[in-house]
Amino acid sequence: MCVKDQWWCCGPRRDAARSRMCPKGCSCLRDPHLHGLNVTCSQSRLKEIPPNLPVDTVLLRLDHNQIGAVPDQAFRGLRLLRELNLSYNAVETLGEGSFSGIEGTLQVLDLSHNRITSVHRDAFARLKARIIVDDNPWHCDCALQQAIGGMAHNHEAAARVLCRSSELLDQEGRPFLAVDTDLCNLAKRTTDYAMLVTMFGWFAMVISYVVYYVRQNQEDARRHLEYLKSLPSKPKKPDDADDISTVV
Repeated sequence: MCVKDQWWCCGPRRDAARSRMCPKGCSCLRDPHLHGLNVTCSQSRLKEIPPNLPVDTVLLRLDHNQIGAVPDQAFRGLRLLRELNLSYNAVETLGEGSFSGIEGTLQVLDLSHNRITSVHRDAFARLKARIIVDDNPWHCDCALQQAIGGMAHNHEAAARVLCRSSELLDQEGRPFLAVDTDLCNLAKRTTDYAMLVTMFGWFAMVISYVVYYVRQNQEDARRHLEYLKSLPSKPKKPDDADDISTVV
């Protein structure tokens, strides 16, 4: 119910007030069917996600821009958001909180045609939306395997993840779901092996030092003994008895 003097809450004037809140380079139109705003920022040369998006945004189109990152809680407060289009941008990674605050309402998330190589293992954990991830240069590792594991309801999206690079060379260029190796255990084994090699290297270095020290001491002892042998012997002093017999 509108209150007198609060003209911004009533009818067309309310929509006009909302329009003044529309981010620069974007258009904000009210959708009577969705009871919210359709915010379109496509092809606006944006390099980051606009701040202070209208809180009643239902559809948000940020496609065909130059957005390079999705900060944590970038969409916080958009509790009515149903569709988010981030396709054709330059996003490279996704953090744990990139979509924090919109997990309960989001229905469609388009991340196709970006530069995404890695994601936090929990980036999609609480999302129930249909996720589109085609055409990204994914690096298939433990974190991605865990993130894909959290997309059980998005089997179609997971099937479209292709490994541009991988912890396993023979998986490059193949669908990620074709990877039948536990990459997390592989990483752990690799770490354990590296630690074992490092410990062996230190052990070998200690042994080498001990051997060198012992040999050096032996060499010093040998040289000292040879030096003592090379010293001239002291002439023998005649005994007193010999002197007396000689006199007699």
